[in-house]
Amino acid sequence: MQLPQGTRTHRVALRHLHSDSDAAPSVWTRVRLLERWDIMGRGAGSAFLGVGAGRPGFAMMALDSSVYVHGSTGETGVGVLAVAHPGRSENILRHLQWITVHDSPYVNREFKARIAVWLAARARNAVDP
Repeated sequence: MQLPQGTRTHRVALRHLHSDSDAAPSVWTRVRLLERWDIMGRGAGSAFLGVGAGRPGFAMMALDSSVYVHGSTGETGVGVLAVAHPGRSENILRHLQWITVHDSPYVNREFKARIAVWLAARARNAVDP
């Protein structure tokens, strides 16, 4: 699961996101989801899964990278994205490439650099089997 780095709450992470500071990006943390977890409802009220019950804010990926799930809250509702094998999705790859070349106040420089490194390694592996 992708969580805010350290022990910041989601609210603090949002404050840093919308400020001029270069706050540390989110980091991937290994977790085990149980069947009884309600990650979109009551679980979204935790410091890491959202900002209130029914208002999610998280990203997660299977350990084998076979599926990526992202939940977020917008102005008019809740958005959920699920992608099978995201590393094979041309749309996802195009979006990641776009992030590396365009400036956005919502993308941390370190996160952008990590994406660029991953894309470069992926390109090298495609050339050198």
